[in-house]
Amino acid sequence: MKRLLSTLTALSTLSLAAFASEPFTLGQPAPEFELSDQNGALHSLEDYRDQWVVLYFYPKDQTPGCTTEACEFRDDIFAFQEINTQILGVSLDDAESHQKFAEKHGLPFPLLADIEGKASEAYGVKTRMLGMTIAKRQTFLIDPDGNLAKHYKKVKPSTHSQQVLADLRKLGAGATATP
Repeated sequence: MKRLLSTLTALSTLSLAAFASEPFTLGQPAPEFELSDQNGALHSLEDYRDQWVVLYFYPKDQTPGCTTEACEFRDDIFAFQEINTQILGVSLDDAESHQKFAEKHGLPFPLLADIEGKASEAYGVKTRMLGMTIAKRQTFLIDPDGNLAKHYKKVKPSTHSQQVLADLRKLGAGATATP
């Protein structure tokens, strides 16, 4: 038990060190990507020019925190659409896993399969935890010009969607959206 606690403490310390370094600054162009969704369709950041993008990374399909976060975004989908904002979920799970997750919970937005971890690495969220490679639970707001507008390093799954909506409104999302 003592060894397990020591290992977890060491992993926690390593994770905190990784959070301390920001691989980019707000206002600069967001890293590009091209990933398949749960239905096999390709998505790139370029596809969403002229829209705000909520790019949220999460560790694993069908886990409690990830399910809560995804369902909160699902429940607020119309509010995001009203302010011209696209939600994109990303994890290292494959498209088949994403498809099951999306179908089970009625998720109306793309879940992108970053199976090689390239997008997670580009955004600085790829990590190893307990022997598994995963994406840290972090979110990026990307403005309609493709620039990073906000980075959430700490996310509470049950309230994150509402926090993101409030911040998007403060940033002016929807100000130029047409009905």
